[in-house]
Amino acid sequence: MATEGKRRIRHRGRKNATTVAVSAFRPIVGVARSRRWLVWNLNNGGGGTGDRRNGGSSIKLDETAVWRQCQQRDSTQHLRLVLPYTTSVLVVPPGNTRRPVMAQIAATGDTTSGYLSRVRMNLIHGRNHLACATMKISAIKANFSCSRNPSLFSSAASFSSFQSNLADKIINSKSASEALQLYYSASKNIDTTKNLKLHSATIHFLTNARLYLKARCLMKDLIETLHRSCPPNRVCSLLYHALDQPELSKPKTKVFGVLIIALTELGFVNEAYWVLKKTDELPAVQVCNRILDGFLKTGRYNSMWEAYKNITSHDMPPNVVTYGILIDACCHQGDIKKARKLFDEMLERGMNPTVVIYTTLIRGLCCEGRISEAESMFAEMKKAGVAPDLYTYNALIDGHCKMANVSKALDFYKEILITGLIPNFVTFGILIDMFRKVGSMLSAQSCFSQMIKFGEIPNSHIYNCLIDGYCKEGNLSAALNLLSEMETLGITNDVYTYCILINGHCNMGRLQEANLLLKEMTKKGVIANSAVYNALINGHSKKGNMKKALELCGEMMSNGVEINIITYSTLINGYCKVKNMECAMGLYTEMMIKGLVPDVVIYTALIDGHFKDCNTKSALKIYKEMMESGLTPNVFTLTCLIDGLCKDGLTNDAIKIFLENDNCHVNNVLYTSLIIGLCNDGKVFKAGKFFRDMRRIDLKADVDVYAVITEWHFKMKHMYGVMMLHGDMVKIGVIPNDVIYGVFARGYRENGDYKSAFKCSDDLLELGVQCERL
Repeated sequence: MATEGKRRIRHRGRKNATTVAVSAFRPIVGVARSRRWLVWNLNNGGGGTGDRRNGGSSIKLDETAVWRQCQQRDSTQHLRLVLPYTTSVLVVPPGNTRRPVMAQIAATGDTTSGYLSRVRMNLIHGRNHLACATMKISAIKANFSCSRNPSLFSSAASFSSFQSNLADKIINSKSASEALQLYYSASKNIDTTKNLKLHSATIHFLTNARLYLKARCLMKDLIETLHRSCPPNRVCSLLYHALDQPELSKPKTKVFGVLIIALTELGFVNEAYWVLKKTDELPAVQVCNRILDGFLKTGRYNSMWEAYKNITSHDMPPNVVTYGILIDACCHQGDIKKARKLFDEMLERGMNPTVVIYTTLIRGLCCEGRISEAESMFAEMKKAGVAPDLYTYNALIDGHCKMANVSKALDFYKEILITGLIPNFVTFGILIDMFRKVGSMLSAQSCFSQMIKFGEIPNSHIYNCLIDGYCKEGNLSAALNLLSEMETLGITNDVYTYCILINGHCNMGRLQEANLLLKEMTKKGVIANSAVYNALINGHSKKGNMKKALELCGEMMSNGVEINIITYSTLINGYCKVKNMECAMGLYTEMMIKGLVPDVVIYTALIDGHFKDCNTKSALKIYKEMMESGLTPNVFTLTCLIDGLCKDGLTNDAIKIFLENDNCHVNNVLYTSLIIGLCNDGKVFKAGKFFRDMRRIDLKADVDVYAVITEWHFKMKHMYGVMMLHGDMVKIGVIPNDVIYGVFARGYRENGDYKSAFKCSDDLLELGVQCERL
């Protein structure tokens, strides 16, 4: 029976032994009991012993031990024994007095008669048939069906036929409860996911019965089950083809609609859109809206517009919900013009915009800073008879808060109370954040108290706003009290809370407390991010402690926190402040090697550092690299450049750079640097010109500028210019100090105007300054 080089089965002459040659051991399963079956897997070694011979593995079955198991079963139970290391079984029917019969059931013969008429004895290992024979067994009654234990049937055809028959029963059920009962009773004993006929039939029946929720729940459960072993596109393809079987009910539009909605609810929007494109007829507009909304929520606006174009090309008219989704997408993209066009198109079609659409447009206008247009839309909304809800008011309040328009924001808050709406934690969060930004923590605390009175529970965001406000005021004790209050109320202290506190302590120079907060958050399991470490590095850099800053940088890397552009910027700025340009340039080079692109802040720090290190050439080289990289210098960059060039006597170069960047938003500090530099270089007329330009654009010069220009006018004996400067200073309300009075007293005395000089001396005496100092 066996040939050379093949696995074989050998029935030896010994009475109690059977040897099966296989290639490897398999895991132990053990004994399992059920109402009709007792299954004993001999892979546990309880029915035999193993050894290795002839390059393989052998098992010697103890038939006495096997028969003992037969005697322990119930009188109504079949015994099914799994042979070791093979897919073969031993089947012993109830009441059988014979020894176990070695068999694997392959074909069951006449199952309709209730008996297994023929059993195919076939020992199989993998794909290799070792031995086979056929014999009649009439004593095994087939009072079990494949719905109870289909593993007894290896014939794929008979099992598929059974599922087809059951699917037909489900489709032809008289009620939904009957269909679901058939489905659930079958799914308890068989793996229905390997053949989707039962699922497909049940979903078709539920959909035709208008039980869409139950159909969708069943569909979602099936998708989640299949997704454990298949990628989403494969799951989608399997389900689509299972539902598209010709023998199932038509039309299938509603069934595909159920599939599309289930996919979108689980986040598989691409797959849902694939199903939509595969269908011959588009499902209802509500189903199409689910795909558009899915793309919108994931921020895939291009895909959303493509899907909308595809839907409208099939003559599917959009409804109010469709327009709401499209307008929301336009607002997120910042295309208010297109949003307004869609709004007008909706009105032309005779559709009435809902409060959601009005609120979406108002929020979009507020985000763009177009507050007046938002208020006009709000008035139009009221005129159309659409009552604004709390979300509408929150959008308007948020828009005014972003513009720091406190009075208008409070007016809308009062209107909320007048209309009978109850403000929620979002409303109070917007107001508290506004008061924090304008530095009115007393009002923020009052708003917080009102929130508690309305029964709204503050979240970590609101506490973080309050803590940040107190930290910026320098009231660290109040901020720490709020931290304790959060812990008492069980509100999570997240990484942002600790970042705000650590940054506040660093700004106040309390670095020891900041380090303790870092240890506290680590102890509580809150993982520090780059913002936390950057705040600490910045604090130590400002103190000039670059050694500690580098230690924190090393700790940051060891904890797996990525060093970003802000970290490098902070370290470079710190080294520039301590005039260690070698280390600063080393970090700059390292950053470039890592592929990080320097920003304006880094270039400004390096330019300022080189000028303070009296290295004008390197400073101008860095400025050139900055311009070649395509970055635009800001006012701080220009101030560092002009101040450095003027101090180095290169005033012409300073004027050239100033004029080249005339589109920059200049400030009084920039003009002050240039004017003082020109005066010190003796170019008083040019300094006067820039001073007049400064006054023309309503920039207010400080007392030091007046002192410098006045002093040079005295030296040039331009008394008319002195009087004009003095009058302008009084006009704009610049309060003179001892420096400017000293300049006037010395200047008048040197030019022979002793009367004015004595008057200035008297004014100095009133300020408590002795004339001997002049």
